[in-house]
Amino acid sequence: MSDLIRKSASEQAELLRTGQVSSVELTQAHLDRTAAVDGDVHSYLHVGPEAALAAAADIDRRRAAGEQLHQLAGLPIAVKDNLTTTDAPTTSGSKILEGWVPPYDATVVAKLRAAGMPILGKTNLDEFAMGSSTEFSAYGPSKNPWDLGRIPGGSGGGSSSVVASFQAPLAIGSDTGGSIRYPAFVTGTVGAKPTYGAVSRYGLIALASSLDQVGPVSRNVLDSALLQDVIAGHDPHDSTSLPESLGSMAEAAKKLDVKGMRIGVIKQLNGEGFAAGVSARFNESLQLLQQAGAEIVEVDCPSFEYAIAAYYLILPAEASSNLAKFDSVRFGLRVTPEGTPTIERVMAATREAGFGPEVKRRIILGTYALSSGYYDAYYGSAQKVRTLIQRDFDAAFAKADVLVSPTAPSVAFKFGEKLDDPLAMYLNDIATIPANLAGIPGIAVPNGLAEENMPSGIQFLAPAREDARLYQVGATLEKLHEDVWGKRMIDFAPELQEAR
Repeated sequence: MSDLIRKSASEQAELLRTGQVSSVELTQAHLDRTAAVDGDVHSYLHVGPEAALAAAADIDRRRAAGEQLHQLAGLPIAVKDNLTTTDAPTTSGSKILEGWVPPYDATVVAKLRAAGMPILGKTNLDEFAMGSSTEFSAYGPSKNPWDLGRIPGGSGGGSSSVVASFQAPLAIGSDTGGSIRYPAFVTGTVGAKPTYGAVSRYGLIALASSLDQVGPVSRNVLDSALLQDVIAGHDPHDSTSLPESLGSMAEAAKKLDVKGMRIGVIKQLNGEGFAAGVSARFNESLQLLQQAGAEIVEVDCPSFEYAIAAYYLILPAEASSNLAKFDSVRFGLRVTPEGTPTIERVMAATREAGFGPEVKRRIILGTYALSSGYYDAYYGSAQKVRTLIQRDFDAAFAKADVLVSPTAPSVAFKFGEKLDDPLAMYLNDIATIPANLAGIPGIAVPNGLAEENMPSGIQFLAPAREDARLYQVGATLEKLHEDVWGKRMIDFAPELQEAR
């Protein structure tokens, strides 16, 4: 079964469709892999073998009966633990929700179940998706399968590491400022942030509601496209959900052609501040695209200089509001202090015990930014910068069909290196944040090895609702690289995850 789990999701789905393997066999193979390696990698916060195998057995029965099934039916998947599930705890990586089993499924989870995809478990994340390394998970960090001493990115380090270590063929992540794309970059996987509103946020535990977006994690571009096709679509439960379909991403990923495509290199996200190896891989990718017929142009986005400052006012402000619901009264943790247990004292004691340091830091920042006398100076000004960033994107897309940059400045860092320096941690997202502020789609695709033989990656951005362009150019570059390397990027990964 070792060779089976290393196949792409689309290849595994074809084996299921043709009856060469059963869903129970495939699901069990991934569960066996988890039993062998997740003690080291710690991708999961919860594994549900009974529920997964029951769902797999049901798909096998329906397929044997001749029922017409979804093309991914029977293919197992992992889900980030900030999406609600009725049959498994949803903690969002926080002690304040430890053991909480929600009364409803997130829309994305319901879509996975409807497609017949067994859910293997819930993946680890920085608490309430606040972080770039999973070091802020209340349950301990996930590890990078390429080097267990390094971070797998964040906040969705569990989703990236579970796919990179072959514990699942696909995973669901969420991206507020790069939490799908940055983990993909450091683990040699593919991660996509769809257009804001293209995938329902109903049942996603909110961090910053105007920035959050659910998306796919995979080992190649086509697999992410197939998964986005499953989870996308209008949802009346989500007031920000787009009313129209964006078409088939899988069909776009099969168009391996960039002839005549204008690709805009973002001046502010290239060169200075990016590691030499990351820049070298980036320039090599541009050369391959140009040789394939794309036109490479430079675009100027001057407001991007202020993106991080604006983001770290808007996000904490929205987070402080969204996290107010965790008050010890309605659900979750409740701590009773000594003395007279007034509601104020219980609430304070619960939030003190239940929230970790990064969550507290951002709640304080956000509450301050929204406070009387500071709202216009901080939050209001940040929203004005957001408008300028959106205008920069509009101007750039007038010159280019897609934009491109390295996904992040440097390869995966070692645990503890940036834990005591919040600003250094925040700067990991310098290239990914602008897309969330503008609501546009982005995809991170691996493009080789950089410093210390760790994965590097390239990011493509497209105008809102034009997600298909990303899958087309991303899949084309992936094929160009495979022609050069002679194998997939993920196959470079060392075998240090093998059973011990």
